[in-house]
Amino acid sequence: MSTENLIHRERGLTIPSTAVFIAGDVAGTGILALPKAVDNIGWVGLILMLVFAGLSTYTGALLGEAWTMAASMFDDCKGHVQNPYQLLGEKTYGKIGRYAVSVSLHVSMFGTAIVFLLLSADNIEMLFRALGHDISFCFWLVIIAGCLVPLTWFGTPKDFWLIGYGATVATALAAVIIVISIGLDSPNQPTVHHQTVDFQNTVLAFGTLVFTFGGHSCFLTFQMDMKREKDFKMAVICGYVVVLLMYLPVTSVGYFVYGVDLQHNVMSNLPTGPLSYIVMVLVTIHLLLAFIIILSPTIQEVELTLNVPMEFTWKRCVVRLLIVACILFIAETIPKFSTLLSLMGGSSFTMTDFICPILLHMKMCKMKTEYKSSLTHDNSLEIQAAWTKPKELLPLWKKLLNYVIIGIGLLAGLATSVSAIINIVSPDSFSMPCYVSLGSDAL
Repeated sequence: MSTENLIHRERGLTIPSTAVFIAGDVAGTGILALPKAVDNIGWVGLILMLVFAGLSTYTGALLGEAWTMAASMFDDCKGHVQNPYQLLGEKTYGKIGRYAVSVSLHVSMFGTAIVFLLLSADNIEMLFRALGHDISFCFWLVIIAGCLVPLTWFGTPKDFWLIGYGATVATALAAVIIVISIGLDSPNQPTVHHQTVDFQNTVLAFGTLVFTFGGHSCFLTFQMDMKREKDFKMAVICGYVVVLLMYLPVTSVGYFVYGVDLQHNVMSNLPTGPLSYIVMVLVTIHLLLAFIIILSPTIQEVELTLNVPMEFTWKRCVVRLLIVACILFIAETIPKFSTLLSLMGGSSFTMTDFICPILLHMKMCKMKTEYKSSLTHDNSLEIQAAWTKPKELLPLWKKLLNYVIIGIGLLAGLATSVSAIINIVSPDSFSMPCYVSLGSDAL
């Protein structure tokens, strides 16, 4: 390993730090959106939360293992890599694999960044309206995007580790205060009724669950910055335990206290007062900080394509300004986060978080088996016999589990995407783009 890589490892992230980054990347939107999603499914949704957390942990660990195997076999996978997920796709399935991973990853990252921007503007608008200042949601999008641009100028996750800790701590505090606020409000609530479960609500809730437990697009960039990449599996487990500790209490109390009255953003249900204001601030802080984290893979891929130097230059500033401007434009065009969240969860997140990690891991296991066989190939009959019958790295039960997850992911992801698109184009849920509505108001 080169001197540069050794220095990189000495300054790299530990298991707790990586777990915090994972929690900061994953948590946030789930605090706000999961209570309504679970009410759309029924109490079974609480169990599905545990299932999705387990599946996301499993596929996240598989993705890390696949990269570790690739790093042991290919020189260009060693050390720090700007686009590890795409490179892993290329090593396993060639150019087609690289392009499939790249498209899914960038759609996921852009979609997440858009949702985070929309939620931040929604929260700040509610906060300022409660304080007596009525500033348009559409203007807040522009203001927030402008403030975020300088924060995107950081390098890779190891360069902004404080952002990861800030995002996670803010979400944890918000979760505690939301639970307290709902608990204090529960005596004021009438008899609780729950949403009638139907097919469309169920599949849209599925997309929300996938989205709120997703984040795999950033995982390998976190692994790149670890002192010991082999510790990534434990970091994933710890990260999702932290996420569940935040998600489960908020979702449970929201479901049992408000029921069918739950809004897409649970903060809209909280009684107006100091506690709700503090929650708005904390959740918005998380969303803004997580915005920086989740954009990192897309930014690095674009800069690699444009040959932007890894050190800080004016080119980095311009490229990242343009990326944020694109996100702002789409947010102004589709200013409704709930259906966009379901669409992202059902399409690109299903690919990056469930299907791609499994397919890449299975193919890498096969390649690793063949690689080991080639290393032990010798003229002796004993070794030759061992070489002709290489030992499989993947047990049968794991293969079956992988195929079941892929099958369920494909079917449910397709149903969710179609339902979300129908919901987006439906006249009842259509939202006028900000630049159209503002132009109409000006006339």
